[in-house]
Amino acid sequence: MSIEMQLRLVGVVLVGLGLGHVALPRVLAWRPQFAALAPLTRHVLYTHTFFIGVMCVLLGLAPLLLAPDLLAPGSRVHSAVLGAECVFWGLRWAAQFVAFPPATWRGSRLHRVGYAGFTLLWTWIVAVFAAALFTR
Repeated sequence: MSIEMQLRLVGVVLVGLGLGHVALPRVLAWRPQFAALAPLTRHVLYTHTFFIGVMCVLLGLAPLLLAPDLLAPGSRVHSAVLGAECVFWGLRWAAQFVAFPPATWRGSRLHRVGYAGFTLLWTWIVAVFAAALFTR
């Protein structure tokens, strides 16, 4: 598959991931867990989740809609966008190992599969952006 198609596919996945943040509170059963939190803390968590979802959508729209432009040679803007995507998703990849220690995902088969799946997902996303950045 070409790097342009991979960029577009990454874009689709990131937009879907961002939109999926709408369901996150329900899927992770936040209501009963957040009941004990102070209202300000609860609102901050919901608000940050919303903005993380929006950022996933925005970071996905660039490769989805602008893949040929991102691969065009000779523009510092293209390099800046691809470099920023590499850094952002590279940090998310690192967070997979730092912020989610084994105790948080070893409890169930679903958590183990999810952990492995997201590890592969972040690896692929970073690899695609890095390939696009360094092969243009």
